[in-house]
Amino acid sequence: MSETAARAGWVEITCEGELREVVGGPNRHAAHKTRTALHALDRAWLAHSPLCFIATSDGDGSCDVSPKGDPPGFVKVLDDTTLAIPDRPGNKRVDGFTNILRNPRVGLAFLLPGRGDTLRVNGRARIVRQAPFLDGMTVRGHRPALALVVEVEEVFHHCAKAFLRSGTWDPDTWAPQALPSRARIAKALDRPDDTLEFLEEYYGPGYAERLYG
Repeated sequence: MSETAARAGWVEITCEGELREVVGGPNRHAAHKTRTALHALDRAWLAHSPLCFIATSDGDGSCDVSPKGDPPGFVKVLDDTTLAIPDRPGNKRVDGFTNILRNPRVGLAFLLPGRGDTLRVNGRARIVRQAPFLDGMTVRGHRPALALVVEVEEVFHHCAKAFLRSGTWDPDTWAPQALPSRARIAKALDRPDDTLEFLEEYYGPGYAERLYG
C-alpha cells in the first residue's frame, strides 16, 4: 500500500482558521499570562529546578531538543531578563549549540520533580566561553568550559495537564524494564562494534561517577 493510499482517510489542518475551528481560542488568563521579565516566583522555581529541556532550530528550521540537568539551582539568574546555563561533558555532538550559531532563538522548559506544572522561557541565546559567573558553576571540581546565556523575551508557567494525563511522577506507572537496557539499545543502534559486556560495564554503576569527568 502506498503512503498516499494509507493516508487517504486523513483530514489535514492547513491554516490557523481551520485550527481555531477545532480547538477554539484561549481564555483571557492563558492569552495574557506571558511576561517579559522574571518574577520572584520564577527565580524561586529556577533555584529548585534540576532539569530543563532546550529547544533549538537551525537556519533551515530543523529542530533539536536537549535535556540539561545538574544539582538544583544550576541555572544562574544574572538579572531579571538573563539566564545562564552551564554546559557539561557529553557526546560532543553539540547539535543545539551549532543550531544557536545559526539561529539564536530558543525555548526552555524547567521541571521540578513531582510537580506537573512547568516554567517556560523563550528568548535569544548566545554561547559564552569566558565570564566571571562560570566559576560559580563548578560542580565536583568541574568548571564548565561554556555556558548558554539566554536573554528572556517570554516567560510563563504552564499547567500540569500533560503530567497528570501521563502519570509521569506516579511510581505505579513506571516500567523501566519494559524496554531493553541502555547498553542493549546502544549495541543495536549506536555502537554495534562494541561487545554487550563492555557496554553493560560502561553504562553500569560507574557511569554516574564519570558525569563530570
